[in-house]
Amino acid sequence: MAVAGALLVALGAVSVCAASPDKKEKTVGRLLFGKVLDPQDNPLPDAVVYVTNTRNRAVKTYIVGPDGTYRFPALSTATDYEVYAQYKGHKSDTKSVSQFDDRSQVYLDLKIDTR
Repeated sequence: MAVAGALLVALGAVSVCAASPDKKEKTVGRLLFGKVLDPQDNPLPDAVVYVTNTRNRAVKTYIVGPDGTYRFPALSTATDYEVYAQYKGHKSDTKSVSQFDDRSQVYLDLKIDTR
């Protein structure tokens, strides 16, 4: 009987260790960044970049600075996104970021023909 009790105590200790792992999972997310440019590769300051979560249709926006750069940190790696930019009534092509793309950082230039 003492052996059975010791075995139960040992099994309990194993299940407690298995339930509390030493390392915590980190879900850092994905960084989406790039530039908004005209056809001659000049930056388009004050353009607005739109990122749409295709699962729940939530939209995030970013107004680019003088150098035309934008950044969206901590996007979910388990979601697809659509990205485009607008500048003075003109729009870039829409690009996609797939959940199956395993890069932690995705760089996309968005070109807008302002003519």
